[in-house]
Amino acid sequence: MNETPIMNRFFLRLWLFLIVLLTAWSAYAGDWPTFAHDPQRTGWAFDEDTISPSNAGTLELKWKAHVKNVPKALSDLTAPVVASRVTTPSGVKTVVYVGGSSNHLFAIDAATGKPIWSREFETYSKPTNPDFWLCPQGINATPVIDESTGTIYEIAMDGKLFGLDLGTGAIKFGPIQFVPPFSKNWSLNLAGGEVYTSISQGCGGAQSGIYAMDIRNPLHPVIRDLLVTKQGGGIWGRGGPTIGLDHRVFTANGDGPFDPIRGDFASSVVAATLGGLNLVDYFTPNNYAYLTQYDLDFGSGSPVWFAYKNYNLICVGGKEGVLYMLDADSLGGKDHHTPLYATPLLGNDAVTFEGQGIWGAPSMWKDLPRDETWIYVPVLGPVSKKAPQFPITNGDHPHGCIMAFKVVANSASGAPTLQPAWISGDFNLPEPVVIANGVVFALSTGENPNQVTGESGTVIHPGYTLLTNTQREQNTAHAILYALDARTGKQLYSSDSAITGWTHFSGLAVANGRVYAVDHDSNVYCFGLKDEKP
Repeated sequence: MNETPIMNRFFLRLWLFLIVLLTAWSAYAGDWPTFAHDPQRTGWAFDEDTISPSNAGTLELKWKAHVKNVPKALSDLTAPVVASRVTTPSGVKTVVYVGGSSNHLFAIDAATGKPIWSREFETYSKPTNPDFWLCPQGINATPVIDESTGTIYEIAMDGKLFGLDLGTGAIKFGPIQFVPPFSKNWSLNLAGGEVYTSISQGCGGAQSGIYAMDIRNPLHPVIRDLLVTKQGGGIWGRGGPTIGLDHRVFTANGDGPFDPIRGDFASSVVAATLGGLNLVDYFTPNNYAYLTQYDLDFGSGSPVWFAYKNYNLICVGGKEGVLYMLDADSLGGKDHHTPLYATPLLGNDAVTFEGQGIWGAPSMWKDLPRDETWIYVPVLGPVSKKAPQFPITNGDHPHGCIMAFKVVANSASGAPTLQPAWISGDFNLPEPVVIANGVVFALSTGENPNQVTGESGTVIHPGYTLLTNTQREQNTAHAILYALDARTGKQLYSSDSAITGWTHFSGLAVANGRVYAVDHDSNVYCFGLKDEKP
């Protein structure tokens, strides 16, 4: 009986710990701290319940905020990230953050669209080449929020990592040189006290690879990298590194040489250890030489990591137009070339490297009431004649569409496969979708996908030259935000002309019942329900 007070104290401490844990979790419920919501890049706002299929039709533009940023070629504002219960000089607020290509980070009041603070990063070096759409030489990476410390991290144009206070913009970490100056780095990710990014296209002389910085000790940051190819496009999926719950980091690599002995993993998906960045696995499709020859690499799409039954899975696709599902614990099987499942060609019958195929990233949604797992894929250009039949179609789609699949078990082997479910109406051109409470939010960018002049813009007819920045900014249309029923693809809402500009390589955020987008004119947009109040 003497153990009773000890046992009571133990359970009391356990109960207090759980209260603190739940309080900490609920404080940030509904936030959007990184590109595609989470380190796995699912795009699923699993704790959102304000907007639903029944009320999405009442969405409206709540505010439009212009920030003082100068676009650099096609780059302008990063995808938004959002944090709630942020202590600012004017009170506790929900705050939207966007990076600006001309070396800025902006914090905006989510309730009103009014600026809270902005930070212009100082740089002490200059690029030797003019800005170009392949190498804009400005801020390109979507920032990441560390909710536990109230810090937002961003890479300045000179490659230094900054950590800023969420409420004031004051410098809390760095600046520390993270990547080469004026390199083209992509969305930051955060796990285990380390910030991750990826680099592509050799901008600033940087080598393509995965880069990580241990930020737990500001006086002794440790930087690691894993270089995946010495030539070619590199890792240019806008989601940057994907981090699975299996403590692995995944990227999809662009075209170039494939030679595992020499460390060249072009047109491949690679897996590395969390923290150490030791290469542990890779998948390369058998037609990798064809992908490189015709510039149909994986680089156009970032992978999404998710769990299904007893499997850890990766879905990824590229310009070729084929969606692959891989076992995240054994990416390509024993020979590194065998996927769990590959779809027929979904798009890009023209075999072109511009404006067709899979771009952006797949997204994942768990329909918990029905115990179903869904994958949504943005496909640019006309649907392939080889594509599977979808039970539900929602109109013509000459410029692009969203394709929805259910993850189902093969009746014979039990291994997961993809079952076509629905295909959307027309998107010009589709971005990666985000999902909340049975609603798919998708952006039609209105951008000009043409990259070259020539007979057809394909490597089959190689008589082409790259378009200039000005040429790529012509023949655009305004972006449109759509809300679709996640189970049927039925259109629930369209923003029509509310977004006045086009956008390039961006993304959406959903937080606390509101949807955020940006355009190439340095505007940030907030959409919410008609009767909803901040």
